[in-house]
Amino acid sequence: MRPPTRLAPLLLATALPLAACSQDAPLAQPGPEVRGGAVGPDTVVDEDVSLLQVQIEYPLDGVHDEGDDARLFFAVANTGDTPDRLVEVSGPDFAGASTEGADDGDSFAIDVPEDDNVYVGAEGEPVVVLEDLQRSLRSSQSIPVTFVFEQAGEVTLDAMVAAAGQNPTPTVDFPDPDEDPTDE
Repeated sequence: MRPPTRLAPLLLATALPLAACSQDAPLAQPGPEVRGGAVGPDTVVDEDVSLLQVQIEYPLDGVHDEGDDARLFFAVANTGDTPDRLVEVSGPDFAGASTEGADDGDSFAIDVPEDDNVYVGAEGEPVVVLEDLQRSLRSSQSIPVTFVFEQAGEVTLDAMVAAAGQNPTPTVDFPDPDEDPTDE
């Protein structure tokens, strides 16, 4: 007859995983609400102006290739009593930035009224487009982007490519082949 000490480690090794499986899944138990959760960084420019949730749009095919253009999503919060204006967006990893819906006919200007928020990109105009990316980018990769305001000054932060699942707008709308009327 063998001594029981040889069998004990084997029984223990088998029992531990089974005991772990019998516990409730941690995600099934509700926990306290997590505050925050912004998908991009929030950055204070000065005591009145902040940039909120700065991110680069998720690419339709999973990657922004070198030479592509990409929209930049963010909000500007101005809690002060003086309006400001975003006059430039630049960075080493793209050739330049342009706006759609620029104010006052300027080539690049986004007005930020006093005591107000301006949402850029995600809800229509204004839209900032990073032009001619100098390197490829995938979800969760980031590049430095500098924002220049007339009054608040400038700040540089890392803008991250948004995660999958955001349903970006396709750039071309081809008809669905299953709905092609010429196949009859």
